[in-house]
Amino acid sequence: MITRRWVRASACGLFVTLAVGLFPSGAAAGEPVAKEAPKVELVLDVSGSMRARDIDGQTRMSAAKQAFNEVLDAVPDEVQLGIRTLGANYPGPDRNLGCKDTKQLYPVGPLDRTEAKTAVATLAPTGWTPIGPALLGAAEDLKGGDATRRIVLITDGEDTCAPLDPCEVARDIAAKGIHLVIDTLGLVPDAKTRDQLICIAEATGGTYTSVQHTAELSGRVRQLVGRAATPVVNPVATEGAKQCAGAPELKPGLYSDRETFGEHRWYRVSVAPGQELRASVSIGADRAVNNDYGVLLRATTASGREIVRGQEAGDGRTDLISSGLRYPKAGDADDEEPVETVCLQVSNSFSAPASVKTTPGMPVELTIDVVDGPDGASDVASFGLGRGWWLLGALALTGLLAGLVWGWVSRWRIAVWRTN
Repeated sequence: MITRRWVRASACGLFVTLAVGLFPSGAAAGEPVAKEAPKVELVLDVSGSMRARDIDGQTRMSAAKQAFNEVLDAVPDEVQLGIRTLGANYPGPDRNLGCKDTKQLYPVGPLDRTEAKTAVATLAPTGWTPIGPALLGAAEDLKGGDATRRIVLITDGEDTCAPLDPCEVARDIAAKGIHLVIDTLGLVPDAKTRDQLICIAEATGGTYTSVQHTAELSGRVRQLVGRAATPVVNPVATEGAKQCAGAPELKPGLYSDRETFGEHRWYRVSVAPGQELRASVSIGADRAVNNDYGVLLRATTASGREIVRGQEAGDGRTDLISSGLRYPKAGDADDEEPVETVCLQVSNSFSAPASVKTTPGMPVELTIDVVDGPDGASDVASFGLGRGWWLLGALALTGLLAGLVWGWVSRWRIAVWRTN
């Protein structure tokens, strides 16, 4: 069973990769962002706990400063970089003041390495850990434009300013559809800190890394900053409808949406004769959910007749579940037959404990591609294996003949043994 799931997952990943590679370059479908310099903001925890001396014999703050100096030397010229701190200024016991202690240390823009290093050198472990307010401030620092945007959060402890839950803040940022990714790094983290940082990262499609050494911190931050400079395909934010009539019409491309527990959302795609629709959907469980869930991607005609469906089930071992389908429309591109409107239904069977918030909905990523179809609706490619059916047939025939020959030889050897 596990092997089958790995095979299905690999095939789905390969399918999505091929589909993305075939996307047209139209902005409506998402395109590599190269028009504007990517933006990155490093958010550094300067709370009192950063005085702990447990990273390579030095304090966490010293390790962070050393790593920052190395990172600033390696920032690509095309990256606009900023630095924000949390817990750097207020050392007192007033919680209201401590939870507002976040400030932009260096503005997002072209990097002056000397100036940025000087600003970092002045930092000293001071106060609280207002991660939620710091993420809100960083999102505000990076707003505007079409550039790739990334927040790299470096902290050694969990947020101390609840009820502003930083995980909920990250989900709200993701729900805005601004494609801002938050990566988190935990300095010698405990279990609670690790769980919170993982939740923040997963909510926005980012990554989490546990750091025990200065070299690990420096290398990982350099990697994330360099990743921001690499052009990526940004999903286009869309909103599915409650029924096919009035649903948004999608062109080939990559799209993002949000779907609450047990919801159905509809989209429309135009498919001409001689073309093949290829679609896949992924839904991420960015919060605690009950085990046993599934995702359904169904294609129907405008009148409601089902054409084909793809579905997959999960049992809590993964935070992402995906499914896909293919629909080749019979005919020839020169036919006068009208273009068909295919209705795509995306449904999920997620559920969660009563204590878990259902809003915003879970992240949905929908991949749409329309390519030249097989020669005919009965072509073997319609079944997903292409000309592989011929190979399977040949292998089956070879196995049958080999079995017959082996059986005949075995019977002959037994007869000779009995005779002798």
